[in-house]
Amino acid sequence: MRIGVDTGGTFTDFIIIEEGGVRIHKVPSTPSDPAVAVLQGLDDVAPPEKRREIVHGSTVATNAILTGSGAVTALVTTAGFEDVIEIGRQTRAGIYDLSVDRPPPLVPRSLRFGVSERTDHRGRVVEKVSVSALAPLLKKLKRAGVESIAVCLLFSYADPRNEKTLQRELKALGVPLSLSHVILPEYREYERTSTTVINAYVAPVMERYIGRLEKESGSPSFKVMQSNGGTITAGSAIQRPVHTILSGPSGG
Repeated sequence: MRIGVDTGGTFTDFIIIEEGGVRIHKVPSTPSDPAVAVLQGLDDVAPPEKRREIVHGSTVATNAILTGSGAVTALVTTAGFEDVIEIGRQTRAGIYDLSVDRPPPLVPRSLRFGVSERTDHRGRVVEKVSVSALAPLLKKLKRAGVESIAVCLLFSYADPRNEKTLQRELKALGVPLSLSHVILPEYREYERTSTTVINAYVAPVMERYIGRLEKESGSPSFKVMQSNGGTITAGSAIQRPVHTILSGPSGG
């Protein structure tokens, strides 16, 4: 049995394909905990031993961004580039509007930290991250109670060694780490930084949600719809939830 699940604001919908036939099922959505409706619907349509494959289109990451209910996120970047996500690009709607109301960045200025390091555009590490100099940074992050960390260093897509050094040190904090050379290993600092920050912002939310569904769904194959209409494993969705921002609309 293959089951498609799409979470909507009013109903959570199920499409069941079995022995060449297709049927549908609906249960009321549970906005306070969307997993409740998904698991209830799965129990309605099939026993666990028959659930060969489940594909889920989720709006959990989408809603976390729209409602500002993501994790308390910090950004660790190359010193001097802490404000890239706030400066943005010149190409934007209403470019000559002097009274435009810009939404605040997902990471406030107080949680953006610069470290002394540098990799040039050819991938040559000019300045290594000093491990001994990171102790004050770890204390600040712990004191701030951050729940997730985005790491985006200049030109790390060309050589990620400095980001990997930060990864080894920051993992002691026990929070999800989003590394730009993993999330979006491409040039252009604003795009790479903002994408990595979004990933970090929704990572804890998606980890709890998808992790629970994968464990309790009773299916050996639990996949999540991506924004592009393709599917990824639950593990990939937990590591790179930014790819599921438009999962729900794609699933629908």
